[in-house]
Amino acid sequence: MEAQGSSLPGVSSRVRRQRSKKSVQHTEKSAHCLSKEDIAKFINSRKQNICVGLLQHGFHRSFSELFLLLRLDQERREGAEINSALSLQTPLEEQHAKMESIGLYLSRAEQAQRDGRWPAAYEQRLHLGAYFTAELEDLWLSLHFYHTCTDAQEEGCKRHATEGRACLAELYLQQGQLDKARHQAELCVQMADEGGWVDSSSRYLPRRARESLWSIYSRQADARIKVGKPDKALELLHKGYTTATESANKNIEGEAAYQLGLAYYRVGDYDTSKQYLNTSMTICSSTENFDGLGKAYKAMAKLYESKGNIKNTIKLLETLVDISRSKSLHHHLVDACLCLGHVYTNMKQYDQARESLLQGYNVACDIGDVALVQKAQVSLASAHTRCIVGKYSADVESATSPALSRLLAWKVSRGLHETSGNADICDY
Repeated sequence: MEAQGSSLPGVSSRVRRQRSKKSVQHTEKSAHCLSKEDIAKFINSRKQNICVGLLQHGFHRSFSELFLLLRLDQERREGAEINSALSLQTPLEEQHAKMESIGLYLSRAEQAQRDGRWPAAYEQRLHLGAYFTAELEDLWLSLHFYHTCTDAQEEGCKRHATEGRACLAELYLQQGQLDKARHQAELCVQMADEGGWVDSSSRYLPRRARESLWSIYSRQADARIKVGKPDKALELLHKGYTTATESANKNIEGEAAYQLGLAYYRVGDYDTSKQYLNTSMTICSSTENFDGLGKAYKAMAKLYESKGNIKNTIKLLETLVDISRSKSLHHHLVDACLCLGHVYTNMKQYDQARESLLQGYNVACDIGDVALVQKAQVSLASAHTRCIVGKYSADVESATSPALSRLLAWKVSRGLHETSGNADICDY
C-alpha cells in the first residue's frame, strides 16, 4: 500500500508537465495563426481600422471623404464657444457605429461608380443623407451627403439630384435658413417639372417640392410682417398661393388663401380679404378640414365686425358653434363661444354674453385645457361685472322709484356682506 501510495505524486506531476507542454504548444500555434490584420484590430483604434480597411480594399475616394468629414467635425467643435452644445458633442471619430455606416455606404457608392452604375452610387448617398437626419447634431452630415447628390449629371441620375435638393430645402427650412431653403426649393421645382419623378419613398417630387416652397414663402412672409413690410409679405404670400394651387394639395391651398385673407385684413383691404377668406372656407369645407374651416370662420367674423356688420358676425359665429359642437372640435367650440360672448359684450347685451361665455368656460373645463379655462374665466368675469355695472348705472340715471328701491336694497345687502367679510358686487 505504501509503494502504491508513494507512486501517485510522481504520476500526477508527469501528467501536469505533459498538459502544460500541450498548452504552450497550442498557444504558440494559435499565435502563428493570427494575421497582421487580426492583430491590428486589437492594437489600433476603431478609426484607424476603418480607414485602413478602406485603403486596403482600394476605396481611396471613400477614405478621403471620411477623413475630410472627421477633420470638418473637429474644426466645427474647436471653433464653437466654450461649453456650447456644439463644443460638448461627442467627436465623430468616437461614434463608431456612425463611422462604420459612413465607410460602408461610401465604399458601396464608390464600387457602384467604378462599375458604371451611377444611379446606385447616388442611392447610397441619399441613404446616408436620410440616415443622419435622425439627430439634430448630425444634420451637418446629412446636408453634406445631400449636397453631393445635387450636381449629378450622369444619365439616369437627375432624379437623385432633384431629390437631394428637395431634402436640402426641407432641412434648411427646419433650421430656419430660409434663403438657402428657398434657393434649393425653387431649383427643385424646375428640375422636378422636367422629369416628373417620384422620390425614394414614392412621393411625387413636383408636389413635394411645391409643398416645401409654399412653407418657405409663408415663413418669409411672416418675417416681413414682423418688421413692418406688408407689401413684401403680400408679394410672398401671392407666390405661396400660386405654388400651393399648383401642388394639387387642397389643404395647403386652403391655408394659403387664409393667410392672404389675413394679410389683406391687416392692411385694411377688407373686400380682397373677404374674397380669399371665402375661398379658404370653400376649400376647407370641401375637404372637411374643420380646423382650417374654424380659423377661416373666425377671421371672417372679425372682418364683418370691423365693418360694423354685426348681424353677419353673429351669424357666422353661431354657425361655427354648431359645426364645432357637431364635429366635437372642442377648442374651436371654446373660441367660437368666447368670440360670440365678446361681440355680445360690445353690443351691451350682457345676458347673451354671459350665456355664450359660460358655454365656452364649461367646455374648457371639460377638456381640461388650463390656458383656455383661465381665458374663459377672465372673459366671463369681465362680462358679468359689466352686466352688474350696466344695471347699476342705468338705475342711477333713471332715478325712478323702482330703480331707487333696487339701489337701496343693494346698498343694504352690500353693507351686510362687508360686515361679514364677504362682499360681492355680483349680488346686485
